[in-house]
Amino acid sequence: MASSEKVVETVVAGNYVAMETEGKSKDIKSKVSNFFWHGGSVYDAWFSCASNQVAQVLLTLPYSFSQLGMLSGILFQLFYGLMGSWTAYIISVLYVEYRTRKEREKVDFRNHVIQWFEVLDGLLGKHWRNVGLAFNCTFLLFGSVIQLIACASNIYYINDNLDKRTWTYIFGACCATTVFIPSFHNYRIWSFLGLLMTTYTAWYLTVASLLHGQVEGVMHSGPTKLVLYFTGATNILYTFGGHAVTVEIMHAMWKPQKFKAIYLLATLYVLTLTLPSAAAVYWAFGDMLLNHSNAFSILPRSPFRDMAVILMLIHQFITFGFACTPLYFVWEKAIGMHECRSLCKRAAARLPVVIPIWFLAIVFPFFGPINSTVGSLLVSFTVYIIPALAHIFTFRSAPARENAVNKPSKYFGRWVGTFIINIFIVVWVLIVGFGFGGWASMINFVNQIDTFGLFTKCYQCPPQLPPSSSPPNFLNATAPLSPPTANLTHPHRP
Repeated sequence: MASSEKVVETVVAGNYVAMETEGKSKDIKSKVSNFFWHGGSVYDAWFSCASNQVAQVLLTLPYSFSQLGMLSGILFQLFYGLMGSWTAYIISVLYVEYRTRKEREKVDFRNHVIQWFEVLDGLLGKHWRNVGLAFNCTFLLFGSVIQLIACASNIYYINDNLDKRTWTYIFGACCATTVFIPSFHNYRIWSFLGLLMTTYTAWYLTVASLLHGQVEGVMHSGPTKLVLYFTGATNILYTFGGHAVTVEIMHAMWKPQKFKAIYLLATLYVLTLTLPSAAAVYWAFGDMLLNHSNAFSILPRSPFRDMAVILMLIHQFITFGFACTPLYFVWEKAIGMHECRSLCKRAAARLPVVIPIWFLAIVFPFFGPINSTVGSLLVSFTVYIIPALAHIFTFRSAPARENAVNKPSKYFGRWVGTFIINIFIVVWVLIVGFGFGGWASMINFVNQIDTFGLFTKCYQCPPQLPPSSSPPNFLNATAPLSPPTANLTHPHRP
């Protein structure tokens, strides 16, 4: 049995080592290009996971804390961070199982990127493939939409000469340039820079809030309503559900079997960013955040805030590419362009994917509430329920468990313990994430539509004042903030 496992290991690792060797060149220009552009190491995967996991959602977590309260906000981050790491591990196990089986059949994946729906197809059949494809594509579609909405929301706090809808048009065109990035191999430098950017932003939020201090009369009344409570919880579910691109990141690795603990390590780092920043902003501004889903909108303007906004804009461009690249792959396969060697032809073929994303960002510009809605209705199934069930059904028979490439560790309780954890995740996410979370987030989402309407020109923008009037307090670096007196269920029309 041990010898067969060694054979499997050689099969999986061999192809990637060969590919890596073939990609190397003694030319200095090629070496420099590969250093910045062509990544496939464990470190590249870690940077990709950490950078992709926390993007614009960093700015909405203080909003979630105001809905949940400080204690629940912290506990949900820890709980969903651990749960997300587990399901990412489960996805990695299924990927290696699928790839090993196919390579035993002499299938070559050199010019083909394996995706999650193909893993489901190979292990469980076409019905699982169709369900996985539908949820994964819809989630990644709206994940891209959210990044585009975030770009418009953030830039407005630097330049409000244009409304957010106009900024969405502009950034939609900018993000369309991601069609020229071939695959996740080519995100090496972008992932590294993206993580630096979110690290700066997180610590800016933390330090700026602590230096600002608590606003006069600050209140921390959350949680006050079940609708708000479960809306906040599903936003955190969404935060740690960024592993919808796990398979694509693994496929970009030279040795994907080394991925197992990468997502957990990435999550641990991300928690050092999300916990201090969300807690500090909520401590300083309390219930005011219920009317400010973007943390930038409530902090006084300063050069440090402007720098954070600019860095987050660049990072959202990178995260848009992370979310959209798997959609590009699906579309290429559908029209028969996936194995085309011409980058320009593939880029032109990918452009139609950007159009519906652009359109939906203009229809639903509800930065913050849309995260919870996507989290409850799509993330819950895409990266929690379906992977956990797929693992159970893939290894339900004794022969499948006996011949598994990766057997569960004794620390997880072997197969029984693994199945129990998977069943717990399915039940919890189905009831709390999809059930209560879906109910709460849909109510909140409908409230946004009723209050602002579809295609709203400038979501959560402050009232336009006459030239002689002073700007609102939250855009004024010297003016103190005062708590709102409005209904806190949802933001009000400016």
